[in-house]
Amino acid sequence: MPHPTSSGQLAAGEQEDAQVSRLLTWLSATAIGFLIGIGAKAWFAGHTTHAWVLWTFIGLIALNMLYFASTGNRARQKAGMIVIVGLLFTYLIASGGESNTGPLWFYVFPPLLFYLTDLKTGTAVLLFCYLVAVVVFQFPGLPLVSAEYSMDFKIRFFAALTFESIFCFVLEASRLKARNELLTLAETHEHAARTDELTGLANRRDMQNRLAMEFSRYQRSGHHFSIALIDLDLFKQINDQFGHDAGDDVLREFAGLIRTVIRQADVAARWGGEEFLVLLPDTSLLQALTLAERLRSDVSRHAFRFRDQALPVTISAGVCSIAKARSLDDLLKQADLHLYNAKESGRNRIAPRVRSQETESSPSPSP
Repeated sequence: MPHPTSSGQLAAGEQEDAQVSRLLTWLSATAIGFLIGIGAKAWFAGHTTHAWVLWTFIGLIALNMLYFASTGNRARQKAGMIVIVGLLFTYLIASGGESNTGPLWFYVFPPLLFYLTDLKTGTAVLLFCYLVAVVVFQFPGLPLVSAEYSMDFKIRFFAALTFESIFCFVLEASRLKARNELLTLAETHEHAARTDELTGLANRRDMQNRLAMEFSRYQRSGHHFSIALIDLDLFKQINDQFGHDAGDDVLREFAGLIRTVIRQADVAARWGGEEFLVLLPDTSLLQALTLAERLRSDVSRHAFRFRDQALPVTISAGVCSIAKARSLDDLLKQADLHLYNAKESGRNRIAPRVRSQETESSPSPSP
């Protein structure tokens, strides 16, 4: 039985994306405040062109915020922020800002970049920015480049930036590793909480949740479903005569047989002890009876063995469709009643009766 993507993983990913979006919104608002202040300082200092460029970036950040507010597209929000910040830092390096301090703002970029992207993308973008800085530093006569820096400043700038980038990379790699380990551990615990340890099938708790979900779907859209409540006949005798290890082997082998019979959309669970429940979505009563009969026939023909000893294993099953029940409790009660009737009728049979059973060999006699 395939297991869907962990709901815990999906929730964790969604929560992390929402947290990043909130952080970006806060950073954008803070950046607008800083740019207003720094632009005003440049304006009053007589650097009007520098002021207008900074205020232009305010407009770009505001547009990015408005776009996210209207679309909710988090990927575009992150990409837009990275591009805007990258362009701003390129301008500050090329122009020098005020008193050639523009490149110092670049130290903000590595931690933001690695937080918003994966390690590979962050490293690639950072290397490109390194290349831009090298070109600006080495060729101050290029168009739009108006700043010149001393050799001592260049060495210190690249040394500090390289150390910071490596440090941010290591921290982000450690954070991602710890996050993935926690998600894997949570997924393992979630799987264990909804899986029967012996058979690997869903456990009763998980089946109850799935039944509730299927019943809600039936109430909303009218999609019918059926269930089959299955019991291994005279299982206590197997435990008494051959030991509990043999009984465990039978349960595991029977679980394997169920997996070969049910469809991908069906769900099989160990309901308790030697009882199993199969949930059959979008299945009528006749279709469910046919599947249950096929499983009964396969089990009766299967050679169950334990330490070279043949084990007498058959099943009985009670089948019911939601169309015949008023509620989930009623559905389970009817399936249990049909199972009781199957056992009272001699075991190794399905209830209600289906025509194909009449042609089968006589069922095993009652003890």
